[in-house]
Amino acid sequence: MNRKLLPVLLAAAFLSACDSNETEIQQWMAQERAATKPNIQPIPEPKKFSPQVYQQEAQMEPFSNQKLTVALKRDAQQAGSASAALLAPELSRRKEPLEAYPLDAMVMVGSLMKGGQPVALVKVDNLLYQVKPGNYLGQNYGKITKVAESEVVLRELVQDAAGEWVERTATLQLQEKSK
Repeated sequence: MNRKLLPVLLAAAFLSACDSNETEIQQWMAQERAATKPNIQPIPEPKKFSPQVYQQEAQMEPFSNQKLTVALKRDAQQAGSASAALLAPELSRRKEPLEAYPLDAMVMVGSLMKGGQPVALVKVDNLLYQVKPGNYLGQNYGKITKVAESEVVLRELVQDAAGEWVERTATLQLQEKSK
């Protein structure tokens, strides 16, 4: 029975010793807090603002639209005037009747072979038109490059943000009539 009581007595002795050490630590921490003073750096004085006179008024403003336009034209000329001329629309040619309508107003309703050449049937405003490769469609200078059973593929020329002509491909899909 003595052996079982001995560990309990030792534990109680340690706990009572910890309690006295804890109060000593608390007192030491309070003394250190009171003795320590924070080291705060003062905020530096703000620098004095001295305005300067703008002396470049007679020259062109660096962010003006005029300067941007001149730079874009110069870049376009350096990019190659030959390639730019290849992508310009043919403004002098006579427009075909289907160029008056946007592509989304047209419906491909069928295709057939005529003289060994594929022909698509396009419906606009309840009128039926026959179109073949080489014809023009839509309001973006779209030239038909291919007529298949289920679609008409065309090459359109549109202007990008810089005013240059860019080529894009558009398709007119066969619309099957739903009953």
